[in-house]
Amino acid sequence: MVDRIIENPDSLKLGGEKKELTVLFSDIRGFTAISESLAPESLMRFMNQYLTAMTDIVMNHEGTLDKYIGDAVMAIYGAPQEQKDHAIRACSSAIRMFEILYEKRDVWKKEGLPPIWVGIGINTGTMVVGNMGSAKRFNYTVMGDHVNLASRLEGLTKFYGVKIIVSEFTQEMAKERFIFRELDIVRVKGKQKPVKIFELQGKDYYTHGNYAFIPIFHDGLDAYRKGEWDKAIHFFEECLEIKHQDQPALIYIERCNAMKNSDSHSSSDWDCVYEYFEK
Repeated sequence: MVDRIIENPDSLKLGGEKKELTVLFSDIRGFTAISESLAPESLMRFMNQYLTAMTDIVMNHEGTLDKYIGDAVMAIYGAPQEQKDHAIRACSSAIRMFEILYEKRDVWKKEGLPPIWVGIGINTGTMVVGNMGSAKRFNYTVMGDHVNLASRLEGLTKFYGVKIIVSEFTQEMAKERFIFRELDIVRVKGKQKPVKIFELQGKDYYTHGNYAFIPIFHDGLDAYRKGEWDKAIHFFEECLEIKHQDQPALIYIERCNAMKNSDSHSSSDWDCVYEYFEK
């Protein structure tokens, strides 16, 4: 970083440029309960351990730590250092984050500390990157709709009960390197255009790396989008036999049953888009 500043002193000036980048947001699940269960000194020490581990992963994948937002981590891939594989680096970082958290569970338990799980949202797209702030104090950061979408995707991990959600834009750039499960077509708060979202599969501690449920889930998704509710339910129930209590499958069974009993949705007018009005 210092070498790049020496080579290009103008990089310290205010302003930005449009670039295609990948941004990652992670957030601790149930942080309020964790903070209430620990003394302030223990909480501070615990959070520093957690943030150090997560930051090391970002750095090891040559990402740029944008900022900490309370217990949340925001990272950029593809700037300031040019990286054609920025989406792959972000996905690798997310998977490694969960591997480290899983490894540290026993260590933290012995220290009387609670286990930590996070939700991660990743999106790729054109955004403005550069130094933003005042002439006396500024931060190197990113702004734009694609940044906001990454944040929204992180929030959706709670609804779908999954660890990592990526947009169709990230999935397209990383699909040759990772396993993904298509989850839904959504329209999030603040966005008019719907986007396909995918679950990035890392090490699955529930199915022990057996991803046989994914093509079955996709069959259910296809039937659901055709308005074939009973057929879709059959596939999602079959998916549950492999991955018990799979939240996305349970969500779709509930949706299909609601559609069957509703006169307002039919296969002819169903646009398959699910809208979220909360952040």
